[in-house]
Amino acid sequence: MRIDRLKSGYDIDLRWRFFPLHPDTPQEGQSLADLFAGRGYDSDAIDAIAAQMKARMEAEGLEYNRRTHTYNSRLAQELAKWADSLGGYERIHDALYRAYFVEGRNIGDMEVLLDVARSVGLPEAEAKTVLGERLFREAVDEDWELARRYGITGVPTFVCEGRGVVGAQPYEVLERLVKKGDREGF
Repeated sequence: MRIDRLKSGYDIDLRWRFFPLHPDTPQEGQSLADLFAGRGYDSDAIDAIAAQMKARMEAEGLEYNRRTHTYNSRLAQELAKWADSLGGYERIHDALYRAYFVEGRNIGDMEVLLDVARSVGLPEAEAKTVLGERLFREAVDEDWELARRYGITGVPTFVCEGRGVVGAQPYEVLERLVKKGDREGF
């Protein structure tokens, strides 16, 4: 993957930051048809977007299945923020990706998140406390505020020394971003 390739070729400190993409999505989720209603997207347009995403993910060697729903990712972000604070649990990001984009699971559901936590070796009882008591709410709020300050409007966004690019970018674009003095910015 592009990020692994960058990490092997450059001295970069990768930090995950979270962004409120569709934060008003109810916990039980929402159909993509309802999400895009009133935005000029019919079922053919939604199918075309899904096909484009599948092609992009396959180009990166990632699985991607057609989804019919979107889910609120806030609790998943809080779980990942906690996992990142422990160190050694970077796989949480891949596991959440797989649950959402490959398996179509509701990553806003506590039981799904506890299952994902178990799958990467996180202690279930602690994960349940973190999610139930919302112990990483403020940390994710800080990430959301940082995203607002940077003017981020989409995911993924890659930022290096205050400059960034939005979207699934080719490796060469990301490489230019990390090379000192040769970056396009916000």
